[in-house]
Amino acid sequence: MTPAHAPVLLSETVALLQPSRGGTFVDCTLGLGGHAAALLEAGAGRVIGLDRDPRALELAGERLSHWGDRVVLVHADYRDLPAVLAERGIGAVDGALADLGVSSMQLDEPARGFSFRADGPLDMRMDPTRGETAASMLAVVDEQELADVIYRFGEERKSRRVARAIVEARREAPIETTARLASIVRRAAGGGTYQRIDPATRTFQALRIWVNRELDGLDTFIADAARALCAGGRLVVIAFHSLEDRIVKHTMRMLAKGEGLIRGEGLVRVLTKKPVTATDGEVAGNPRARSAKLRAVERVA
Repeated sequence: MTPAHAPVLLSETVALLQPSRGGTFVDCTLGLGGHAAALLEAGAGRVIGLDRDPRALELAGERLSHWGDRVVLVHADYRDLPAVLAERGIGAVDGALADLGVSSMQLDEPARGFSFRADGPLDMRMDPTRGETAASMLAVVDEQELADVIYRFGEERKSRRVARAIVEARREAPIETTARLASIVRRAAGGGTYQRIDPATRTFQALRIWVNRELDGLDTFIADAARALCAGGRLVVIAFHSLEDRIVKHTMRMLAKGEGLIRGEGLVRVLTKKPVTATDGEVAGNPRARSAKLRAVERVA
């Protein structure tokens, strides 16, 4: 059975992508298929769904199975979009979507190692079939590099203290579980006073981004997706933290204004002068939506 999952900013995404026009749409981060199902229900002729996570593809396939050959599922990173389309002889698409957040399924499964809410192996890979785990990377990383990762990707002001504590702890024993890492980080970053979020939150976010290279090539992906659109086609990107949103905002503006060195610039117009955010009602039903920011562009030539 497919786990319960509430796709973020669903109605806003469908309204912007306009699937009632028919045609081919690409969900570059398929997850459990919530956005893809809504696009198909609203009239999309075909949806190509990409995801790094084989388990997500399996569950999404079950959810979308009654649409038959109108759904094409591909085990691929969203940054592989040009190759995925080329392999299938697709020259242009009518719309594309990327929801950059970690899925509820990944967060809720202790065995995936994304969250400290339950103990599990320190994995954190969005694609568990390839790459190094967080545990293996933490075992060898230099203290200065680790501090830089935690500061840059987690915006953790106590990054040096946290990195030092992790390096000291691994000398005693390998750090292989989420519970042990969270305990180490809390002791190093906790201030002893009330804190709105758990002291381990920023470090866990930073390590997840680092392990999965989440920011690497994001700007190139946005340019590739914009180039893949037909005239009038639209791209929607949903970001969940300021580092992602900053890249999305800057790249979309650059493509629209014809600035920079990314090929395909000047071919789009920005549809969202300010990011679209969740309503109070959506946040009440799905707290994950609180930090979501949606930005969109339309290809004009």
